[in-house]
Amino acid sequence: MSEKNREGKRTARQKLAAEREKQKSRDKRRRALIVGASVVGVLGLAAVVGVIAANTGKDDSEASGPVVAPSGAQGKDSLAIPVGKESAKSTLVIWEDFRCPACQAFELAYRDTIHELTDAGQLKVEYHLATIIDGNMGGTGSRKAANAAACAQDAGKFPAYHDVLFTNQPPEPDDAYADEGKLIDLAGKVDGLDTAAFQQCVKNGTHNSWVEKSNEAFRTGGFSGTPTVLLDGKNIYQDRSMTPAKLKQLVEDANK
Repeated sequence: MSEKNREGKRTARQKLAAEREKQKSRDKRRRALIVGASVVGVLGLAAVVGVIAANTGKDDSEASGPVVAPSGAQGKDSLAIPVGKESAKSTLVIWEDFRCPACQAFELAYRDTIHELTDAGQLKVEYHLATIIDGNMGGTGSRKAANAAACAQDAGKFPAYHDVLFTNQPPEPDDAYADEGKLIDLAGKVDGLDTAAFQQCVKNGTHNSWVEKSNEAFRTGGFSGTPTVLLDGKNIYQDRSMTPAKLKQLVEDANK
């Protein structure tokens, strides 16, 4: 073999070896990028899941201090606001959030029937207040509205103010109930509620810690969401056949 041919083959082998090294380097960089992207993706997903898990049902409230239950609150830790006669044979337990659209839908559909049954002495309602929308959407409107409702309970005006809050509920992303002035303005729709004592209770957040304790009871209670509506222990909100007329019949049957 001539020297020229040997040199040509040697040059070809060197080029091939050099190309293989370049390919190895490219493959190594590609694997590094894939692994890096995968790690970033996993961490990003974990971060998102962490944020969702951390925020679900929690609010970013700044309440602190002693737990002050509203007047007449009952049950464990005095977390239930009762409406109706103690002698009623049926009890309706409702967990609600004043920023919750589904809670508003339930109230608008059922509250006339509930009022009729409580007025007739056939039904007692225990209202429990939660603040899950504050946690999920951000803001403090759920907590401040719940505090204001507890202030209305102190004044003996809870049922009427409760209804006013749901009738005037802002869109879910709108934290309008974080404005204490709005909550006080709405009190003007309830005869005798807009007093100096009520305004001070709202502005001072007198029942904020109680609201937080109520929300914690909701979060640890195994409930799937708001509203949660239990008639004598049975979740009727999950009953797709439930109607106001059916609720009325169930309560009337229990009172026979």
